[in-house]
Amino acid sequence: MTPDNLQQANTILQRINELASISEEPGVITRTFGTEAFIKGRTLVAHWMQEAGLQTYIDNIGNVRGRLSAQSPDAKTLVIASHIDTVINAGKFDGPLGVLLGLSLLEQLIKQRTPLPFHIELIAFCDEEGCRFHTTYLGSKVVAGHFDNNLLVQQDATGTTLQDVIQGIGGNPAVLAQDAIPAKDWLGYFEVHIEQGPVLFEKDIPVGIVTAIAGQKRISITFKGEAGHAGTVPMHMRNDALCASAEFILEVERFAASHLQPVVATVGTLQIPHAASNVIPGEVQCTLDLRCANQQILNSCYTHLEQLGSAICQQRHIEFLWHPVQESPSVTCNTSLNYLLGQSVQQSGYEVIKLVSGAGHDAVAIAPVAPVAMLFVRCYKGISHNPLENVELKDLAAAVQVSAVFIHSLIQKHNRG
Repeated sequence: MTPDNLQQANTILQRINELASISEEPGVITRTFGTEAFIKGRTLVAHWMQEAGLQTYIDNIGNVRGRLSAQSPDAKTLVIASHIDTVINAGKFDGPLGVLLGLSLLEQLIKQRTPLPFHIELIAFCDEEGCRFHTTYLGSKVVAGHFDNNLLVQQDATGTTLQDVIQGIGGNPAVLAQDAIPAKDWLGYFEVHIEQGPVLFEKDIPVGIVTAIAGQKRISITFKGEAGHAGTVPMHMRNDALCASAEFILEVERFAASHLQPVVATVGTLQIPHAASNVIPGEVQCTLDLRCANQQILNSCYTHLEQLGSAICQQRHIEFLWHPVQESPSVTCNTSLNYLLGQSVQQSGYEVIKLVSGAGHDAVAIAPVAPVAMLFVRCYKGISHNPLENVELKDLAAAVQVSAVFIHSLIQKHNRG
């Protein structure tokens, strides 16, 4: 690590703090897609890109895009990206770290007058978290060329459609497809992100290489029994929807905890409509979040848990409704890019740690059209989606060092042909 790396890290941190000061409400960090705070934040990031000398524009979905061109106009494109939207009451590093570290890398390439054998496009994606419309990866799906136009009629909590919001922030929903980078033009995709987990923190190592991103399945489940008087219906004659859901939830936990492969399953919400202390619950609604890096195992777990819930409810005379809400496939990061990234970690003086990401990232949306690589950066206790989210300056400097070596390795490789 050099004094120059520390200086760059300090600038990145200052910019992260400045962006974090832009929020929908005072005292917390909240920048959801299409809001006034979101527009103000993307304007600031676009200003920094222009100031650096990048060809900068905002596309129709609302991504901020800055381009550093190669000598040949026919060259392929390397995308360095992450997102600048946040969850509600967020930390300041999730997303912006990758965008602003990428900006620092390009500033150094411009300063060093480095000839490029490929174009580099820095992208601040507009909506990775999906908080407003429950539609993750909006920005990256547009860039990858597989945005689903059916999402345009999706409504937020106020009834405003996605199409209305895109138009309201200056985009044209009818031409989103024109903002895609054609599959033949991609060289690859590189994203730097906080780990959002405790492995690097526990090992006391600043960076790690992502080998895979877990696939996700989200399911909405309804248990329908029969409401009744808590004092008059005998125990053996009850159709208690809450007891059925409780048995299912515990079985989900037991199944995931005992599985031979790394599988995580979470029942994150539970609602009892018309609940009262003296009424047997007649209906319960819950959600299931199921994740695994192995798609085949994820699919088999999905089928098993659906059958398990159905069997529990059949025994208890409860109606079981299983409704898939969202699915993201598992992604394997590119072995060639990861080899170079591993060399870059070693050359920078750090141990190579390989990690599977349980969290989703924009790389998931890009993977169908381009080879992807991700570098994780240690964060305090692995805490994320929380105001306590934190990255130390020395770890940020380590990520700057590793990323710079990686980009220069890619340049050298492609200069050799």
